[in-house]
This record gives sequence, structure tokens and C-alpha cells, in this order.
Amino acid sequence: MEITYASSSLSDIVGSASSMARTATPTPAPPRPVKVIPFQHPYTAADTTPTSSSSTTPFSRWRTKVKRMKTVDWIDFFLPCSRWIRTYNWREYLQPDVIAGVTVGVMLVPQSMSYAKLAGLEPIYGLYTGFVPVFVYAIFGSSRQLAVGPVALVSMLVSNVLSTFDSSPEVYTELAILLSLMVGILECTMGLLRLGWLIRFISHAVISGFTTASAFVIGLSQAKYFLGYDVSRSSQIIPVVKSIIEGADNFSWPPFIMGSSILAILLIMKHLGKTRKNLRFLRAGGPLTAVVLGTAFVKIFHPSSISLVGDIPQGLPPFSLPKEFSHFKSLIPTAILITGVAILESVGIAKALAAKNGYELDSNQELFGLGVANICGSFFSAYPSTGSFSRSAVNHESGAKTGLSGIIMGCIMLGALLFLTPLFEYIPECALAAIVVSAVIGLVDYEEAIFLWKIDKKDFFLWVVTGTTTLFLGIEIGVLVGVGFSLAFVIQESANPHIAVLGRLPGTTVYRNIQQYPEAYTYNGIVIVRIDAPIYFANTSYIKDRLRKYELEVDQSCKRGPEVERIYFVILEMAPVTYVDSSAVQALKELYQEYNSRDIQIAIANPNKEVLLTLSKSGLIEQIGKEWCFVRVHDAVQVCLQNVPNSNNAPPKIPELSPEKRSRFLERLSEKRKEDLSTSEMESGEKEIIISNDPDPRLEPLLSRKSH
Repeated sequence: MEITYASSSLSDIVGSASSMARTATPTPAPPRPVKVIPFQHPYTAADTTPTSSSSTTPFSRWRTKVKRMKTVDWIDFFLPCSRWIRTYNWREYLQPDVIAGVTVGVMLVPQSMSYAKLAGLEPIYGLYTGFVPVFVYAIFGSSRQLAVGPVALVSMLVSNVLSTFDSSPEVYTELAILLSLMVGILECTMGLLRLGWLIRFISHAVISGFTTASAFVIGLSQAKYFLGYDVSRSSQIIPVVKSIIEGADNFSWPPFIMGSSILAILLIMKHLGKTRKNLRFLRAGGPLTAVVLGTAFVKIFHPSSISLVGDIPQGLPPFSLPKEFSHFKSLIPTAILITGVAILESVGIAKALAAKNGYELDSNQELFGLGVANICGSFFSAYPSTGSFSRSAVNHESGAKTGLSGIIMGCIMLGALLFLTPLFEYIPECALAAIVVSAVIGLVDYEEAIFLWKIDKKDFFLWVVTGTTTLFLGIEIGVLVGVGFSLAFVIQESANPHIAVLGRLPGTTVYRNIQQYPEAYTYNGIVIVRIDAPIYFANTSYIKDRLRKYELEVDQSCKRGPEVERIYFVILEMAPVTYVDSSAVQALKELYQEYNSRDIQIAIANPNKEVLLTLSKSGLIEQIGKEWCFVRVHDAVQVCLQNVPNSNNAPPKIPELSPEKRSRFLERLSEKRKEDLSTSEMESGEKEIIISNDPDPRLEPLLSRKSH
């Protein structure tokens, strides 16, 4: 498409200057031609039907992927363990896998009993939860280092919800097992439908605030084992603190001293394990050390004021179907909450470990693996399980290479169930409470709060609101408030997208935000606007208001070009716009009609294929005019500049000059023209960029005379 440009060549200017020196009547110079890159429309003039989009829907992409899958791909899909089994290097992987499996297995046994007590269950159900799901996840899970089993946060959620039911211990246990089935079904469904992206709407600040507050709630829930008297069970901090104060008369020193001593030992061992590479084994051996020390003390001194775990059944869990389906509906919100927390904790850890170990991880397949583990666990008396941050970190640091380490963990738990449960009878409950407290101390993320305060006050607000509501109003309300604020911020950002007025960087054909680049200049009569977001029903009003504002608020300080006092063209840079809906199309049509009534023309630059197809189908392109669609902003500026009328439609005035001044004037014009020609070569890509600071825009070529 060849379009003439209003500025004159050097010979025209020189001739015009000479003639104006002799006569009073100016002779208009012939315009020089300018060429722009042809714009490819989604349909030609001969064909009025837009071509179909080459892009596909998610369903069609999934169907195409399924058709291309081979037998090996199907095996890998349903049994992710086959990937590492096929490539297993026995010489390099076996020893680190066994060491990691034994290390984490030794850590898992006492932690499982501790977390079961936190969940309000008998310790044996923690052992069951650390047995079957571990084996199942090793087969169906895609992460090779994630350590699955009971965790503190999920155990606290189970306790918090089930404590509201007025039921016997047997019904309480059945409800916990039913929750495992429900959570597993939700995770499998989300994995198969590839809905893992839903969790992305929960801000990291919300999760950090929630886990920090939950750590305080969990720690206070273990106070009764340290203090020696019962404390009311609640997810709100005020009732727990009130109960602790009211029962202070029943305080007992022996469990407090013993529990505090074991907690101090655990924290010291954890610190040494983290800071000293040669003492890493101390971190994993802390829980086992606590159990051994506590049991040895009880066996030797037989203190009557320290409560013990008591009898634990020996043997493997029997197969049984979950019961108490009459409470199914009332447990749905809790199952959704536990699923969300489990996904955030597990998938985040699994992705980080996969990146460190150099393999890819599909979050949806990870959800499916966790779901199968929980479903199978519910048939063997397990309550909801997920990936543990602390055990996964130890597993990775111990050198785990594949899922074989998880199978070794399961074997350790198998041995504990078959042979060691009689020894667990003498474990002090304060020792198990110390294990829980030492684990949740790591959840207190005050460093994140400091970081958010420095970087983003909005995220710091989310952290504070979520943490405060979780502490004082309960875990469920805390999560809902945090997620609600997080979604509100997402909607607010989406409904009020960033919009920038663009200007041209001197000596280039590049257009950038004039707020970010103050040296960029704009042209009189033209506004170039870049919309940095999809355009849809929620942000159309905001975008229209901003465009009207930019039309009215004209900054003359950095403008060049024809001397006009109003806007004649609005150029929309649509490269960042990835999507437009029907509401956006209607808004653009209304905007066009509004501009058209004031003799303002809209030009569109660089829309992507999907956006252009939508605008074409709606008839907006025909309404605006196909000649007003451009590949580059620079092309649009060229065409608009030659159509912006000068004041009184008169050619540029060159003042009367004496022969001596006229000669110097022509010499200056000639030198300037040579600079412009070099700039023209630069714009065509033949020379490197040279920034020009000349203030006269008429002497700056917009595009090389060479054809692009």
C-alpha cells in the first residue's frame, strides 16, 4: 500500500525557499511517496466471509494430543513411575534412594503419631496414613522427591471441623476417613479436568499469612500436653488462651519440663542439621530422638503425672469402605478447603523439587496422583494426607533420585506396624507434642512479611488480613477472607488495566510510554494509546474513560508536527491485547461513532490474529476502514501525519531572507538533509541506531524511501 506523505524533499524545500524569496505567492511542493508494510487482513476484498481461526480450543488441543499418544505415553500417563523405572541406574541411584528412604521413614513414624493426635485421632491412624498413601503415591505420583503422609496443617483442619460434630470417637474416626475419600475424589477430578490453574488465583501472600497464623493455632493446641491439663479445642486463638489462663491452677511441672527439654533438643538438632552439612542427619533424626528419650525416661523413672500414648494395635490396617455418608454434604466445604491447602502445599513443593532435579512435572498429573493416594488410603483407615514440606526437604537433601525412596519409606512404616507398636505404648504425649511444635515453628514466615512490606504494600495488607482473621475468627473464615481479598485485587487489576500514551524515541521508529521515557515526543493532532490487557466486559468502561481523558488532556510540551489545537487521530496499539469479547467490540463501535461525530479517526496497529478476526466478524474493521489497520505504530503515524491538516491548510511558512542569510540557510538545510538520510538508512535497518536530538520534526524522515 503506497501512501504519499505531506513533507517535501530537499530540492522542493530549496526551490520553495528561492521562489518565496522572489514572489509572495507560495507554490506547493509535490509530496514525496512513503511506503508502509502491507497489513494482512483475515479475509480479502473478494471474500466477505472471515476465515476460520487457526487456533484451537483447549478441548480440540487435548483431543489432538490424545490421538498422537502411543502405548508408552498412555502407560506413563496412568503410571508415572514407569518413567523412572525405565531409566533407573542401579549403580548411581540405589544407594542414595535407600539412604533417603530410611532417613525420612525414621522421621515419618513419630511424626505420623504426633499429627494423628493433632487431628484428634488415635496415633495408630497416623501410622495408617503414613503407610498406604506412601506406596500408592510412589506409583501414581509424578514427583520423585515429594514425601507424602500426614501433615500438621491438614491435621489441624480435620480437628477443627470434626470437633464441631457431637459424635462418639468411633464416628469421629469414620468422618476423618470419609474426608480422605472426598479429598481424593476432588483431587482426581481436578487433575483429570486439568483444573489445577484455579489455585493460581490464591495469592502467595494469602498462603503465607494463613500458614503463619495456623502455626500459632497449632502450637497453642498442643499446650495441654505441656501444661498437664485440658485446654478447649478451637481454631480461634482467644478461646484457647482464655482456657489456658482459666486452668492455670492445674499446672503440672513434670510434663512441662520434659516437653520443653525435648522441644529444645529438637530445635537444636534442626538448627545444626540446616547449618552444618556434615550434620544433616540430625534434622531427620530429631523426631526419633525425641521419642527414644521420652520413652527411656518413662521406662526408667515411671512418672505418674506424665500421660502416655497407650496401647497401639499391632498389624496392618484392614480393608474397609468409608462409612457415615449421611454427613457427606456437611463435609463438602471442609473437603474443598483441605483440597486447596493440600494442593498449594504439595504442588508448590513438587514443582520446586522437580526444577532442582532437572525433570518436568505436570501439576494436573500430580493432583491425580495425590487423589489416588487419598482414595486408596481411605480404604485402609487413613485420614487426608498430602506432601510434607519438612520431610520432602529432608528427602531431597538426603539424595533421593526416584520414587524408590518413597517405597523404602513405606517399608519402614510397614516394619513399624508389624513389630514396633508394642514399644510405642510408653511414648509420652508431651514428646509427640514437642515434635508438632518444632515442625510448625518453621511455618511462621515473618521474613515474608518483611519482604512484602518493602516490595508491595498491597500484598502485605493481604498477609496481615489473612493472618489476623485466621487467628481471631478461625481457619475457615481466614481462608475465605484471604481468598476473597486476593480475588478482589485480581478483579480490580483486570478491570483497571494499565494504559499508556506512546511517544517516539528520537532518531528511531520505536514508540514507548512517555511516562517511562520523558525524551519521547508525540505529534500534534495524534494520540497513540497502548492497552496492556485483554479488553472485555469488565474493563471497557475504564478504557473508554481513559481514551476520552487522553483526548482532552493534550500535553504540548513535547509535541511536534503540524500546528493544530485538537486531536484528529487516535491510534490504538493493540499488540498486548490478547482477547476481546462482544462487550469490547460494542464499546469500540460506540467509541468509533463518538469519535466520528467529532471528526476523529481511529487507527488500529498490530492486533493479533484472534483479535483481528473478532473485530472483522463484528464488522468493526469495515466500519473503521481496512486502510486504517497497520502492522506498526510507525506506519499508522506516517499515514495520520499526512492527513493532519495544518493551521488554515497553509503550507509551512519560510521567512524572507537576505541573500547572505538565504545561502547559510540552504547550507544548513543541506547538512540537515544528509543527517536525515543517514537516519533513513538506520530506520530501514542498514545502520545502527543513532539518537537524534534535533527539535524540528519536519526534517526527520518517518520511513526510508527504500521499499520495505
